[in-house]
Amino acid sequence: MAALKTAVLGDGGWGTALALLLFENGHDVALWSAFSDYAAEMAVSRENRRFLPGRPIPREVLITSDAAEALEGAWLAVVAIPTEYMRETTKRISQSGGTVDRAVSVAKGLERETLARPSEIIEEVFSPLSTAVLAGPSHAEEVAAGLPASLVAASDDVDFAREVQEVFSNHRFRVYANDDPLGVELCGAVKNIIAIAAGISDAVGFGDNAKSALLTRGLVEIVRLGSILGAKPETFYGLAGIGDLITTSVSPHGRNRRVGMEIGAGHSLSEVLEGMSQVAEGVPTTRAVLDLAARNGVEMPITAEVAAILFEDKEPREALADLMMRSLKDESQGLPL
Repeated sequence: MAALKTAVLGDGGWGTALALLLFENGHDVALWSAFSDYAAEMAVSRENRRFLPGRPIPREVLITSDAAEALEGAWLAVVAIPTEYMRETTKRISQSGGTVDRAVSVAKGLERETLARPSEIIEEVFSPLSTAVLAGPSHAEEVAAGLPASLVAASDDVDFAREVQEVFSNHRFRVYANDDPLGVELCGAVKNIIAIAAGISDAVGFGDNAKSALLTRGLVEIVRLGSILGAKPETFYGLAGIGDLITTSVSPHGRNRRVGMEIGAGHSLSEVLEGMSQVAEGVPTTRAVLDLAARNGVEMPITAEVAAILFEDKEPREALADLMMRSLKDESQGLPL
């Protein structure tokens, strides 16, 4: 594909890593920060010292806090804004004169108040011609270091998904096209909750057997919720589903697993969040997913226990006991046939 201008909205680690990848692929890139002081600092240092230290940003990459400048002439906007702040920040961008024709969301989670997915918020605010979701097992630190990764670009507009696939793909970053953005975004929301549980399990010392069971039954919760909402079964067993679930639950880079580790070590949620420089989207998403599950009559016991640990100070060992002593069932109970 010929060189295109792409605006990356959001200066977190993932947004910065994708800006570097797009530049490597030969595209003109603008990296937008919501904070003028930090944008000015990055423009001088050519490094995102707060969120992606040690990775130089080429001088050809425009770094700006002016959204209209970042989006001017851009064929594509990559929206890398945490879901918790997505609506407020995209409204600010729109009100400043920034227009988006085609958008790719790389955020994960659900909006607490509305239960909207990130792509739905983007569509409400910008009314773009096409939207897609880019997701899969892909920590920013590894992608920025040039390590191989594979993801999916999902859109209801399959032609657009394939365009996004081509824009991002190279010899170390392989993207598959996907026509199930609903399933991809639900996987991204719930897997972060399971990653918190995995971190708790690791910190408390429950062992490998427990963690394997946790991830397997966590996937069951993703399948239950996604299926009743109309997602495609194959999505759950692909890169955005089981692939991202594994990475998020085992990697030392994972913010949500780190939250679980800290909680399991005895720290309060407020202490953990105060010590983090980036958003752990699984925390606010936990309540949203439980609300969505209740609205649709879906049982999600692991998610419910994570919520009790995070927000009601329930002891992890008590939560484990409650999970283990639930009424006995067939393994396939509650799954689509």
